[in-house]
Amino acid sequence: MELTTKQQGVARGAATAAVLTVIGLAGVPLLLPEALLPTDEPVARIVWAVQWALLPVITLVVAVGRMGNQRFYSPQDIDGAGLTQPTEEARIRQAILQNTLEQVAIALPVYLVWALVMPLGWLPSICVAATLFVCGRILFTHRYVKGAAGRAMGFGLTFYPSMGMLVALVCAIVGRIVIDSSSSLL
Repeated sequence: MELTTKQQGVARGAATAAVLTVIGLAGVPLLLPEALLPTDEPVARIVWAVQWALLPVITLVVAVGRMGNQRFYSPQDIDGAGLTQPTEEARIRQAILQNTLEQVAIALPVYLVWALVMPLGWLPSICVAATLFVCGRILFTHRYVKGAAGRAMGFGLTFYPSMGMLVALVCAIVGRIVIDSSSSLL
């Protein structure tokens, strides 16, 4: 099956985001000195995660603010989408806001579970993921009007770190269950 030009553009953007995600999530934790990490206590780990989780939350606040400004300054949009037909700009901002909300809803619980489950040396993955999240949202927002290929890298930088961390968490948790169950059989 031959890919369309749009599909090829999406694949290029997604592949670039995937490579940056792997390099960031796997490489940066190895480079950060342990002195910069929190103590190995559950509360300190959660505080670490929550501080970094503010970055994705800020992108959501910005998206809400942009939508609010669009409505305020547009006579056609001021009454909201439930009462009027939105302008093209309002539809675009609403789509960006919706996608940002979905991405934040995935990222935040992943960051918190990561902080509690993964070894201390892997906590920097949270700051990498949060930073990639912000970069991804900026790219997604500014390139949204260029279509699927334009927003692919931004989407990937937001989504792939959360999904990569989620897959690693599932593997770590399943691995612990298997090890615990096999050791109890001995």
